[in-house]
Amino acid sequence: MTLPKLVASLVAATVVLGGCAAAVDTRATRREALAEQLYPPTGQLLQVNGRTVHAHVEGQGPDLVLIHGASGNTRDFTFRLVDQLKGRYRVIAFDRPGMGWSDDMGPEGLSPLVQADVLRAAADQLGVKNPLVLGHSYGGSVALAWGLRDPGDTAGLVIVSGASMPWPGGLGALNAVTASDFGGATIVPLLTAYVAPERTEPVVEAIFAPQAAPEGYAEYIGIGLSLRRDSFRTNAKQLSNLKPYLQLMMPNYSKLPMPVEIVHGTGDTIVPYKVHGEPLSKLIPGAHLTLLPDIGHMPQHVAAPAVIAAIDRAAARAGLR
Repeated sequence: MTLPKLVASLVAATVVLGGCAAAVDTRATRREALAEQLYPPTGQLLQVNGRTVHAHVEGQGPDLVLIHGASGNTRDFTFRLVDQLKGRYRVIAFDRPGMGWSDDMGPEGLSPLVQADVLRAAADQLGVKNPLVLGHSYGGSVALAWGLRDPGDTAGLVIVSGASMPWPGGLGALNAVTASDFGGATIVPLLTAYVAPERTEPVVEAIFAPQAAPEGYAEYIGIGLSLRRDSFRTNAKQLSNLKPYLQLMMPNYSKLPMPVEIVHGTGDTIVPYKVHGEPLSKLIPGAHLTLLPDIGHMPQHVAAPAVIAAIDRAAARAGLR
């Protein structure tokens, strides 16, 4: 059964299980505790305005900030990419607000601009200066927001499969339902309680398509963390509210003064390059666009040399190397 069909079944099940909310809550709580036991923080837990921000720091050299996409966490980068970068950069991978081990920032945290402010404050605590900032997928919007908020202390941006432009249409029924108050109160707890992480492997494969996910990725990434009720709700709401913020940010892209490298696969059907990467490159003076033929949404895993080359180009253009 596919995840959308499973959600449809769970919608019907809410009627049957309406009187079993306590049982669902107990099961969901146990599964959340197990996920947190299996996938603990790998880095530091910083405090920003009374909220926790998780930062994984490794390496030496110019500061390089990594910002993950929707439903993700720092493990998307520590799976392999950090090891390939830490020899020549100090790599700082953050859990975005509400994801992984970083606290949700409430309604204000739906804005990538606010998320960027929170991560910048955490970066200040780590002594980060004039960093390169890489954002993947949803994280691309946060990386762009970082550059817009602090152009004088951002050495360069690397936007990988980045969600950067307002797109036509919506995001589908699953996101609409789980982002709603009704879905958040009913469907999300059922998903947390009853969807086993292995049932999400087809979703992982779809994210990587047309390439295959690397062996061990699904087990390493900590899908159980994303299935926690608060994380699931926050992720759905962040996605549902992203487009208006991109509409707000887009007119200011032309003002970004730092080197910008854009990496996008032509086979990406999740964040299509013709909607995002290509138009973005035309708005930012001097932006360099690298299109990867037939590569899907996850080039940091399936085309890592191209992503690393873009990082190195941004560093060279910024005078960091």
